[in-house]
Amino acid sequence: MGNMSEKLEQLRLEILKKTREYQKLRESESKKFDPKNPKVPVAGKVFDSEDVAALVDSSLEFWLTAGRFADAFEAELAKLFGMKYALMVNSGSSANLVALAALTSRFLGDARLKPGDEVITPAASFPTTANPIPQCGLAPVFVDVELDTYNIDPSKVEAAISDKTRAIMVAHTLGNPFDTEKIAKICEENGLFLIEDSCDALGAAVNGKLVGTFGDIATLSFYPAHHITTGEGGAVLTDDPLLKRCAESMRDWGRDCWCKPGCDNTCGKRFKWKLGELPYGYDHKYIYSNIGYNLKATEMQASVGLSQLKKLPNFIRARRDNFRFYLKFFKKYEKYFILPKAYPGAEPSPFGYLVNIKADAPFARQELIECLESRGIATRMLFGGNLTKQPAYLGEKYRVSGSLENTDHLMNNAFWIGVYPGISSEMRGYVTKVFAEFFGNPTLKRS
Repeated sequence: MGNMSEKLEQLRLEILKKTREYQKLRESESKKFDPKNPKVPVAGKVFDSEDVAALVDSSLEFWLTAGRFADAFEAELAKLFGMKYALMVNSGSSANLVALAALTSRFLGDARLKPGDEVITPAASFPTTANPIPQCGLAPVFVDVELDTYNIDPSKVEAAISDKTRAIMVAHTLGNPFDTEKIAKICEENGLFLIEDSCDALGAAVNGKLVGTFGDIATLSFYPAHHITTGEGGAVLTDDPLLKRCAESMRDWGRDCWCKPGCDNTCGKRFKWKLGELPYGYDHKYIYSNIGYNLKATEMQASVGLSQLKKLPNFIRARRDNFRFYLKFFKKYEKYFILPKAYPGAEPSPFGYLVNIKADAPFARQELIECLESRGIATRMLFGGNLTKQPAYLGEKYRVSGSLENTDHLMNNAFWIGVYPGISSEMRGYVTKVFAEFFGNPTLKRS
């Protein structure tokens, strides 16, 4: 038996060695920036031979669902945030769904959110920040954002609160922290849950405290466009043991049992429960106290996440460097743009650089985007723009508090370009060159 274990370990190490050699050879063949055929993406996965080796290593055991790699990744995430619990899920969108659904759990008793309760959220966001609200039978209340931070306007939040309001679900847009102090205070004074969507903001902080730690429950995304990647993947964070149990149940079919896959009788009374109208002794592994989902992640996703976490400080440093480069450039053209702004004490972990065109600029967004795209520079809108104008929300039940004029401005005049670590100095130099040529076009009518 000992000889077999040694042989297996030897083979595993040989496989991983060859895997690293393979990936390094692929990297040496990868294309550098080509000025003759320029391509500047907005985002993408940045990985190396260690990430690929980690993926292969996890696959050798063929434990395809969550296991020891997932446990280790969750532990490292919790440690990073200084929080008690991190639960991995299969996407950032699922993380948002699990986080809000957790607040509807029967485990919360009378404190749980019930159908018809209102949840305040910004109208300018990625759809899956808001989508869990109607999906959970709750009522979205859309409010406006600020033009320079592109985050939810705290004054509009206060004005939107009604006797039906139970929670605020809000993202740190493009990695720029929202006003955590004001929003958290509003929630505390009004007895509201705060769900903190940190999917675009891994590593961002306010006065040295990481975003994701200011609310009752928070979310992360590990899609390839985000700060680290597991392919698909996300996580739910909380310090509250009851909310952790609620989220875990919602992620894992809605079950009452908390045994990990492959484990039995963690509670010590597997056949001694009496819940609902089930007979006494019904197998606790098959008792469901919540109407949940199966949104678990896999070992292979977690193994890549563990490897990617080691690179996170350098990834964030590169994002901030690229963002500062573009901000310095655009300051020269401030008469055309509303420049990005962060709150005092905020340390953004940029997801992208927002190009926010003033309403009186002598050019339209469409002209600028067509110029950039035709020159190989990829652009993206500020996600869903005004969500109330999306086809998905036509005819749906929601409430709008106040005007959405800033949201509409961003929908019509803003877009973002990439700052991810794959943006090289040659790429960003090319990007600013194309912008400068556009602004220097004599056909532009100066204001």
